[in-house]
Amino acid sequence: MAWRQLLLVACFSGAVLLCMLQEGTGASVGTGQGARQEAQDGVEQKIFMQESDASNFLKKRGKRSPKSREEVNAENRQKLRADELRREYHEEQRNEFENFVEEQNDEQEERNREAIEQWRQWHYDGLYPSYLYNRHHI
Repeated sequence: MAWRQLLLVACFSGAVLLCMLQEGTGASVGTGQGARQEAQDGVEQKIFMQESDASNFLKKRGKRSPKSREEVNAENRQKLRADELRREYHEEQRNEFENFVEEQNDEQEERNREAIEQWRQWHYDGLYPSYLYNRHHI
């Protein structure tokens, strides 16, 4: 029985404390109801549109009604522009990769040519002309 009384007193004191805190915050800010209402109206105007504008917006086209020709054209222009930007980006990436591969191949060919030339110079004994002139023709 004592725990029920203790629980009842704790709940009652919590409710009294919450009521006092709510009144205390209103008094501590020092703003009247008029200023608070004006501030709230300013926030509502930034977030919400006028009722007439909202009803006109909702009446213009329902969720399932067909889109107007202007809306379809605007969406198609956006899609075409996005496709064009994507195509340009991929083309640029492909060109950069092709240039990179071409430079790598050029460097590899230059290294091979230099290595072959060094091998020829090392193995050339001076008695025979270079291999271009010493080919056997059939």
